[in-house]
Amino acid sequence: MDLKGEYRLPAPRQTVWEALNDPDVLKSCIPGCESLEMTGDNQMAATVVTKIGPVKAKFSGEVRLEDIVAPEGYSIVGEGKGGIAGFAKGGAKVHLAEDGPEATILTYTVEAQVGGKIAQLGGRLIDSTAKKLSAQFFDCFAAKVSGGTAGAEPLGETA
Repeated sequence: MDLKGEYRLPAPRQTVWEALNDPDVLKSCIPGCESLEMTGDNQMAATVVTKIGPVKAKFSGEVRLEDIVAPEGYSIVGEGKGGIAGFAKGGAKVHLAEDGPEATILTYTVEAQVGGKIAQLGGRLIDSTAKKLSAQFFDCFAAKVSGGTAGAEPLGETA
């Protein structure tokens, strides 16, 4: 599965960067996130409950931040196991660009693989769920970085 998108966030780049590196902000914005904790330098452990079609699963996994260029972006690499439901692994590249003094353009690309029961659901269902969860994350994230005053403005086609 490949997913990419671009959002205009109503906050300065430094504010967005700090929020992207704050486990509490991320936990509150990731749909279904039960826990997200720093386990070391640039490493986090996460537990997320999600439902894709008829399959509900609790994923536990590790996430690493790599290729960090503050405050421009980083790569996220991770893997999660969901028991009988299967697994998910992959990575994302996040880039931040200033859009004037009070806004930031966040661009992301995600490459992920799923296996097990979830993979049997079909690409279309997995992709549409991923797009929905992504939109929920960015709407929440935009509200956090703007102090609750605005949502994320999608700029590019998410695919």
